[in-house]
Order: sequence, then C-alpha cells, then structure tokens
Amino acid sequence: MILKEFSNYLKQFDDDITQNKTTAPKVLCNWIKHVINKNPKNHVDKIVHKEIMLAENKCGDFLIVGKSESGRVLVNALYNYALSYENFLMSRWLENKKPKDFNINNQAD
Repeated sequence: MILKEFSNYLKQFDDDITQNKTTAPKVLCNWIKHVINKNPKNHVDKIVHKEIMLAENKCGDFLIVGKSESGRVLVNALYNYALSYENFLMSRWLENKKPKDFNINNQAD
C-alpha cells in the first residue's frame, strides 16, 4: 500500500531521473517531506507520520530514519525500491543506445 503510493509519486519524475536532474532517493525524500508536512488523511499518511522521521540541513542533505523497528524496515524497503526503480529506468534508457552515442573526443588542444 505504501510502496504503491510512493511508486505512483515516483513515476512522475521518470524524465528528470533519466536526464540526471534528480535521483530516486531525492524523490523519496521529497515524498516523505510532502506526506509529513500535511495532515494525515489516509492510512498511508498515518503510517508515514507514525513510523518515519526526516531530518534535512540547509545544504539539502537529508536523513530518513525509522522511529521503530517496523519504521526501519519501511524506510529500507522504500529506499531499496527507489534505487531499483532508478536502475530500471537507466537500463531501459541505455537499451537503445549505441557505443557511438557515448563517443567523446578527448583530443588535447
């Protein structure tokens, strides 16, 4: 249920991830921040509020922590899902590429 909600949110950023404008873990942070900063309206929101804590500094570095053992399992599952989804997107993007697409001329001037 929670992974499905996050998955739906994550799919909105497919182009940004493949164009290297963001990463899936950053999207996860933004999703958690969005859920935590609103009043819980459904079971997903309530569980995230109860089980996950987010800390972020001024530089944009963040830390996602589970408040209990089940929260740690949830954070781990969300993080692993984000990484695997990002790998899936990048492998799909790479599928149609040819070696010449990556040919970089390293000639000294």
